Amino acid sequence: MLRWTIIFVVIAVIAAILGFGGVAGAAAGIAKVIFFIFLVLFILSLLKGVVKR
Repeated sequence: MLRWTIIFVVIAVIAAILGFGGVAGAAAGIAKVIFFIFLVLFILSLLKGVVKR
């Protein structure tokens, strides 16, 4: 999932450089959402590991 975040950030940067503001904003927004989902799942995974021990 972190790979998708990096892909969308790269797309956003390339779109911003080329002047596609709408595409860059959309890609950056998608990257943010995916990154926060990744963080939540990562924290839940860590807590699950701690509770199992």
